[in-house]
Amino acid sequence: MIRADISLKSYNTFGIDVSAHRFAEAVSTDDFKSIMRSSDVKGLPILILGGGSNILFRSEFPGIVILNSIRGIETKLTGDGHVIVKAGAGEIWHELVMFCVSKGFGGIENLSLIPGTVGAAPIQNIGAYGVELKDVFVELEALDISSLAHQNEIGHSGGGEKCLFSKADCKFGYRDSVFKRESKGKYLITSVSFRLTTQNHQLNTAYGSIPDELKKMGEEPSIDSISEAVIRIRKSKLPNPEEIGNAGSFFKNPEVDLNLFESIKINFPEIVAYPASEGKMKLAAGWLVEKCGWKGRREGDAGVHEKQALVLVNYGNATGADIYNLAMKVQTSVFEKFGVKLEPEVNLV
Repeated sequence: MIRADISLKSYNTFGIDVSAHRFAEAVSTDDFKSIMRSSDVKGLPILILGGGSNILFRSEFPGIVILNSIRGIETKLTGDGHVIVKAGAGEIWHELVMFCVSKGFGGIENLSLIPGTVGAAPIQNIGAYGVELKDVFVELEALDISSLAHQNEIGHSGGGEKCLFSKADCKFGYRDSVFKRESKGKYLITSVSFRLTTQNHQLNTAYGSIPDELKKMGEEPSIDSISEAVIRIRKSKLPNPEEIGNAGSFFKNPEVDLNLFESIKINFPEIVAYPASEGKMKLAAGWLVEKCGWKGRREGDAGVHEKQALVLVNYGNATGADIYNLAMKVQTSVFEKFGVKLEPEVNLV
């Protein structure tokens, strides 16, 4: 059912109170096709929404927001110590991780407690603690939105071809994919498939504070213990969106040339950085923001979190414009101090 003038406050983790001109929920591909063929949608801008955990609404949305709630999880053993897990795009990401951990499927335990849905994960190429989605990605299925919209325009009932995207098709990059660039807004992702291990797991414990957390827990590395360690670390560092509105890390960790890195290091020998692509270093964006004095600062109800400078928060009644303006001030100060331009990880609408 398509509804009019619906508040999106409960559909985005920043808790920004804006409205959508039209709103509908799709629990199947047939639902989505039916919505797209409705006369109420004809000519309107379209926004596909998952968990709303990586989006900042700066104004009312003049088109239709379609909530992707396509669920379901299928597993298929491959006989070579691996399993293919296929999940509906509307599945909650953390619930999928917990399902896999409970089954002893390895590969995504380091991605525990990342907010959002399965369908949003490849768009962002989510990653944490030394693991990225692309490391276990097999393929995804999607519907061509443009073909459905075109059929609506000319009054036909066809369209909505199912498309299959391989890892190469997705053009994954750091917190990036084809769906954030040339294919942005063109497809509805319906399912995502992953290749996980069922034996001989290659555990990733070398990143961040996982080893220290495992020691505190008194646990040896395993799929279960790594997942629990990541959950504990994330809870200790990141605010709960149910308590304080936020979208997790607001900025990407920037990659800079070695020359710029070395020049920054002269004045800031304690700079936090990691080797990236050839001839580049990846800087910790949170460190840059903190060094500019933003950690814990607040402008009205928009602020920078007191424990994690990379997280911008809504203390209650901040507008999307308030959060955005604060982000731009942070971005400007980092550039002026370090010559490094921060790019938003959050999608701006």
